[in-house]
Amino acid sequence: MARETDQARVDALLKKMTLDEKFNLIRGMTEADATNQGQAGYLPGVPRLGVPALRMADGPPGILTRKASIIPTATMGLAATFSKQDAFDNGTVIGEEAKRLGIDVALEPFINLFRDSGFRRGWNTYGEDPLLTGSLGAEVIKGIQGQGVMAQAKHLVGYDMTGYAVSIPEQALHEVYLAPFQDAVDAGVASIMCSYNKLNGEFACGNEQLLEQVLRKQMGFKGFVTSDWGGVHSAQYIKRGMDMEMPGRIDEKHPFWDIMRSYYDNTEQQQPALHTSMGSMKKVFARPMPEEWMVGQRPNVLLGQFPNDEKPSNLFEALRDKTVKEQDIDKAARRVLGQMERFGLLDKGSHQPQSTPMVAGLSAIVRRTSEHSAVLLKNQDDVLPLSKDDLKGLAMIGPGAVQPVALGVSAEHAIGMPELQVGPAYALKALEPSAVISVAVANDMTGVAIPADRVSFDGKPGWIRAGEGQGQRDNQLAFTGANALAASSLPSWKTQLTIDQEGDYNLNLQILGAGAVLKVDGKIIGESSSLKNALHGDVVHPGQDALMPTTDGLNNVRRMVKLSRGEHLIEVSTYNDTSGAPVQVRLAWVTPAMREANRAQALAAARSAKKVVFFAWARTDPQFGLPGDQDKLIEEVAAINPNVVVVLNTSTPVAMPWLGKVKGLVQMWWTGDEGGPATANILTGRSNPAGRLPFTWARSLQDYPATDPQHPERGQQLDGVVSYTEGVNIGYRWFEAQHKTPLFAFGYGLSYSRFDYSGLQTRRLGNGDLKVDFTLTNSGHVAGDEVPQLYLSAPQRAIEGAEFAPQTLVGFDRVSLKAGETRDVSIIVPLRKLQYWAVKTQSWALPRGQRTLKLASASDNVRASQAVSF
Repeated sequence: MARETDQARVDALLKKMTLDEKFNLIRGMTEADATNQGQAGYLPGVPRLGVPALRMADGPPGILTRKASIIPTATMGLAATFSKQDAFDNGTVIGEEAKRLGIDVALEPFINLFRDSGFRRGWNTYGEDPLLTGSLGAEVIKGIQGQGVMAQAKHLVGYDMTGYAVSIPEQALHEVYLAPFQDAVDAGVASIMCSYNKLNGEFACGNEQLLEQVLRKQMGFKGFVTSDWGGVHSAQYIKRGMDMEMPGRIDEKHPFWDIMRSYYDNTEQQQPALHTSMGSMKKVFARPMPEEWMVGQRPNVLLGQFPNDEKPSNLFEALRDKTVKEQDIDKAARRVLGQMERFGLLDKGSHQPQSTPMVAGLSAIVRRTSEHSAVLLKNQDDVLPLSKDDLKGLAMIGPGAVQPVALGVSAEHAIGMPELQVGPAYALKALEPSAVISVAVANDMTGVAIPADRVSFDGKPGWIRAGEGQGQRDNQLAFTGANALAASSLPSWKTQLTIDQEGDYNLNLQILGAGAVLKVDGKIIGESSSLKNALHGDVVHPGQDALMPTTDGLNNVRRMVKLSRGEHLIEVSTYNDTSGAPVQVRLAWVTPAMREANRAQALAAARSAKKVVFFAWARTDPQFGLPGDQDKLIEEVAAINPNVVVVLNTSTPVAMPWLGKVKGLVQMWWTGDEGGPATANILTGRSNPAGRLPFTWARSLQDYPATDPQHPERGQQLDGVVSYTEGVNIGYRWFEAQHKTPLFAFGYGLSYSRFDYSGLQTRRLGNGDLKVDFTLTNSGHVAGDEVPQLYLSAPQRAIEGAEFAPQTLVGFDRVSLKAGETRDVSIIVPLRKLQYWAVKTQSWALPRGQRTLKLASASDNVRASQAVSF
């Protein structure tokens, strides 16, 4: 638990430090190989004075190092719970896992907003509303820091789009985009990460107005500010409020050596020339699967595309030239040291000890969160929950039926624990052993090892080895399980693959215990994404390069290759990943004929079933759509069977042209490791869905402000800048202001029960807050949760120089009620949520006059309202 900082102790320590030792608190370094956990950042500390090193690890969700750790429900799914308790509990999971893995600073929560569906990290957000984001983010912080681990809220500010620079009107900046950071500050967050992008003309990490005037003086932040990795462009940032540079001084072994320069360095060492190819970044992040496609080239916000606007001199030169003084170094180091003292790290003498077992109870939190996140979007004819009779002839179709889509993108999130990952079909069978379930993946993502009779070299069958085992022949490239190769074995293979039928073939490079590269006819077509010191270190983990691991738990690099009839040279090479695990490697395929057979099997299963549960998935491409031919297959299944339920494993909105042809729709998000049992519980009614959409689900992509064709400046970087000209009208506010009807409204979600609202009353409190009282009744036949939401209308009278959304979320709760139960509910709306940012006076102001307070079950479903005078 954090405590009040002993500032006298901090100052006394700082006085004993040399200048070089102070730099060890404000500039990252590469940790020694012997102890490096593959974490994102490292500070060496000052061992001479008992100041420990600091390790920083990425998320969300979870904690990312080279070691396996549990994947919680994706952040957007956590947002859908509308539950502060669930947010706190997930923070506890993060804090506990951080301690177990030797991590001192968790680089989360991610409290930017879901403004643009083209933003590749939109799934990392808590949705489109600042109150929901700030409230849940604050609880995550409390949960993390309650375990003695520092939280670092990110990214300040405007990192809500994929681009280089952003322009945000001042009122919207304060009321919408800075609001979650104010909540983080109020929660006592230890650190805040400044963002890559420019904000209104200045890089966020070098924006003195933002960091000193707004963050520290107006918002009251007491912790330290860390740059996003490579987000520093000048040594002068030390004077503008940016305390700690990451990754800092890194060596040539680091994959970002040639794209991230250190400005907070105190040596005259030669800096590398910066490259803009982003090759190492692409090895980490660019992992498209065969089903995915992109429209054009969506821009990337990473550093390699940024110009270096300021003189590339470091702090050594700045101190020598006296443009920076040692007092500036002291100020930054004092802030870092102060938080270390606050969290008791100066008492320990070393960073968090590492232990192996996961704390009991964490998986139960992940499962409960996944259940609480489930949003029932459609339930025609009460197709759900599944009855005992339904289970006598149920078809479950799609890869997500066999394996949970725990978190399907290669990014800054926990690795996951395959031993916890049980597919929904198997979880359902465990719940109902007598159930008759027909499972058809339709799209086989694992495939089978390429048969021995299809490969030969120099006229002899099999694969020939190079390197270790030079000249040895293997009938198949399939060394898995008990047949795995010894740890640190690094053979290479080549063969000629004979193709009888021209077509598109899925070639799947499956690997664990090493990294691997696949070549076809001399061209690299697939490679595992392990890089030393990047994300999870250089260890290959299951599922890091695809939607999910193989069915037997290997990493799966899937590529589609058009192969003509005849022979094709296939080469597979391996390289060390330092895991020390046995090397498992397999080259599998799915032929055109196999794909057709899998599809036919799915349709046959649908034809003979009483009901069908179809699992659809998406990652980040295509924007606002399902990858591959999933839409077509859902249409075909619905034409065969009238009782189809679609379960979505997505984390942002997608088009659903088949919606009118299916009876049920459940949004399960990216579920985390415990998603299989959670999904089974939702489908069978053991858990009553009560999740609510944390974003507005539009009917078309063009309905969103960032993709409105009439306003290209909002999403396409006109003149290098994305302009938030929609102002305060983000998300549901925009839809109401423009009189657009969404497909599903913000806050929407159905239940297996029914809830009645009554007795709405409001009262101003002495401190200016608004107290709202009402009564909730569960009028259904099963227990369930309801999510009441409070919206405040715009003032009746316009205020010069200010804008107001038609309505704004000002409060919410999640209330559990037994069947027939009635409960009185109170929600306090803080004064700040009733105010607006007055640009003219540079202060918060309360608009006078009458406004309408709406009690609703969704942004478009008002259950009661009352006029309130201010």
